[in-house]
Amino acid sequence: MAQPNKRRLASSNSATKTESAEATPMQPATPLSHPDNFLQSRRLSYLLGDSDVMTRASSIFGPLLAGLLLTLAQIAVAVVLLAPEGPLSEQYRALMQHDSYWFMNIVDRGYQTIVPPINHKVMEVSNVGFFPAYPAIATLLHYALHLDTRDALLVTAQAAACGFWSYFFLFCQRWNLSSTLRVFGALSILAHPAAFFLIAGYSESLFLMALLGFIYWSSEESRTAKVWAALHGILMTATRLVGIPCAAFPVVRRVFASGWTALREPRAWLRFYGSAAALMAISILGAALFFIYCQLRWGHWNIYMLTQSICWGIEPDYLAIFKPATYRWFVPALSDPTEMSQMSMTIGALFFLVVALCELSPGIRRRAGWPTRIGIYFCAAVIYYISVSGVASVALESMLRYEFCVHALIVLGFLHFLQQFRAPPALRALGIAAVVLASAAGLSVQGWYVWNFTRGNWVA
Repeated sequence: MAQPNKRRLASSNSATKTESAEATPMQPATPLSHPDNFLQSRRLSYLLGDSDVMTRASSIFGPLLAGLLLTLAQIAVAVVLLAPEGPLSEQYRALMQHDSYWFMNIVDRGYQTIVPPINHKVMEVSNVGFFPAYPAIATLLHYALHLDTRDALLVTAQAAACGFWSYFFLFCQRWNLSSTLRVFGALSILAHPAAFFLIAGYSESLFLMALLGFIYWSSEESRTAKVWAALHGILMTATRLVGIPCAAFPVVRRVFASGWTALREPRAWLRFYGSAAALMAISILGAALFFIYCQLRWGHWNIYMLTQSICWGIEPDYLAIFKPATYRWFVPALSDPTEMSQMSMTIGALFFLVVALCELSPGIRRRAGWPTRIGIYFCAAVIYYISVSGVASVALESMLRYEFCVHALIVLGFLHFLQQFRAPPALRALGIAAVVLASAAGLSVQGWYVWNFTRGNWVA
């Protein structure tokens, strides 16, 4: 009885297999170890890997190209159109003025000072009034490529300017900003009267590049991103004193991203904020190593602060931002850079007020994605506060240049804010017209300043 059942079961199975084979034609099996199959699989994985690499490379290529073109355009306008007539090399080197000579002195002689520093500015006696990253990189280029000191400083600043613009467009790409917002955002930064300092022999471009790179990479969670964030953070704090509080960006971002409930659980702080605090600590190493060097060489870790105070007459007033007398309400004379710097402090405060009104409006607060931007605004605020506190004792001299860094951060944060909303056509047209008019005025003032700056006149 069992054998007939087995035959019926076998015939049923063979019929089922035949139907399945007809429904889905079978391909000849190729052993996995067959050389042709192995090569085909390797070729497929190779092609897929190349495709992934090419996709990432193309996504980075666009912002890099945009940053390079914008930097070259700035250099061309300043050198070819506005610098004094003469050989092209001398026109190019006209972008080295004022503080640039102090950086040249540091590159050529290293840091030199007496203790205590003398009570007036003499770079041959005391030149430790600047942080080391910018002259250190220029020194490497000077000796490695045998560049003239002036050229090394300019190439360093302009390469950093390219990096700054590239990070700006990388943020635009990450946030999927529209072409309109990208163009007018870049124009808003480019048209600032002090934007030409990005390509001059100053440290603004290196600081902004390091700061934006630090913000960009510390906003990601991968290990590679954290390494890049740490490197940018160290460079940032080794470039400018205001980079030290900016190193708190990851902690500020994490606090607002985690919410206030996480702060109420001290036992969970290490889990929530440990990596952000570690990144902040590593980033501060740039400034810490400079202070250690000063302590070992001169016995004063704060010789930079002493030089600023004794030589430059800078006595910080940490309440200046809260004093109504600090703010100026007048139309500055174009020929008076001090008045322009004083007015830029007031305009910077108005920018913060506008941002606060927009961000804290109850009608849009729930949609605003506040944790994404709070860290950017925090960096802008501490740069503004420390800059005002430092130059309040010298009639806010150079505040126009310091406020440019604040301006770039506010524009970046506000672009992220705007991309979440669809403005009515009439309001959009009004905003575009306002940006165009303001940018035209800003570019005109900047052109006047570049013309004066390249001829050795003080601007900011």
